[in-house]
Amino acid sequence: MITLSVNGTGYKIDADPEMPLLWVVRDLLGLTGTKYGCGEALCGACVVHLDGEAVRACVTPVRRAAGKSVTTIEGLSADGSHPLQKAWVELGVPQCGYCQSGQIMSAAALLSKKPRPTNEEIDTSLAGNICRCGTYTRIRAAVRVAAGLPKEE
Repeated sequence: MITLSVNGTGYKIDADPEMPLLWVVRDLLGLTGTKYGCGEALCGACVVHLDGEAVRACVTPVRRAAGKSVTTIEGLSADGSHPLQKAWVELGVPQCGYCQSGQIMSAAALLSKKPRPTNEEIDTSLAGNICRCGTYTRIRAAVRVAAGLPKEE
């Protein structure tokens, strides 16, 4: 048994310790906001927070999360009121939406460390999150709005 705290709730998980955290979150806990993209930590669709750090759940063995705090997109806010989620809606960021939970989780990790990031810091921090729809300009604007900055520099 592996003990996890996911979005503030404690779980005892009967899983292979090498199982990727992504499959524990999605398949065993039913939290499907975290997406499977490439399975190789290249696209960022599966980003969750592990003790506040952004990690790629598709390559993180669940044993690494034991005794730590996991936050998924569902745990970012109970009602979608996180400033990033509100900015995403306000600016109509998503197109297909598939990458958006990973984008938001990466941005949330950035803002927790750098509340007023520069465009370069936003771009660098989110460079590992791929959006096949190309919404990068709107993503950056939403991060800026969530940080209390103007949409554009």
